[in-house]
Formats: sequence, C-alpha cells, structure tokens
Amino acid sequence: MLEPGNNDDLPPIPGKRYFTIGEVSELCGVKPHVLRYWEQEFPQLKPVKRRGNRRYYQRQDVLIIRQIRSLLYEDGFTIGGARQKLMGDEARTDTSQSQQIIRQVRAELEDVLKLLRR
Repeated sequence: MLEPGNNDDLPPIPGKRYFTIGEVSELCGVKPHVLRYWEQEFPQLKPVKRRGNRRYYQRQDVLIIRQIRSLLYEDGFTIGGARQKLMGDEARTDTSQSQQIIRQVRAELEDVLKLLRR
C-alpha cells in the first residue's frame, strides 16, 4: 500500500490501537484541519467518533493518510486524482482477492471430484 521510500521523514507508527487527531497530525506531518477536510474528500478515511464527536484513528487510517499525503505532496496529484488512485488500488486489491478465493474454491472442488470418482 505505502512504498517504504515515501514518508521517510515521518516518525514510526507506535503499536497503539487508537490515535487522537493530534497524534495523527504529528505522525503524518499534516495539520488537524487538513485531516478533517480529507475525511470529507476520501471515503476510505473513516475514523471512529466517540464522546463529544472526538475522532479516534486506527493504524489503517494512519497508513491511508500517509498514502494520501504522499500522493498529494510528493507525487503532485490533485484531490480528485488521489481519490481515483486510491479507489483504483482498492479495486485491484478486491479483484486479486476474489481471484485468489476462486482459485482456492476451484482446487477444493477438484479435490472433491477426485474423491467422488474413486
């Protein structure tokens, strides 16, 4: 998802389950108001909201934010272009997972067919 060469200047992500918007801001080098804006623009970004509408981001959210940051700030994508790129990456992942499941089911069905022919 995120190439190791990108975001080298950012701190490592701690092994916590949830992060506040301030922590994510520091981890990703993006101001909190930008994170709130990106939530509106990128459907993949959905932090958990709790008491008082406070946002709590998970590790996956932090990785997505770093990828968005890389696309916008380093690769020069527009918001729309970055959104399409992320959706395209998701679609490819979904397709490869579907293909893997189909291969596995097919192999299992062939095994069942071999058993039935005995």
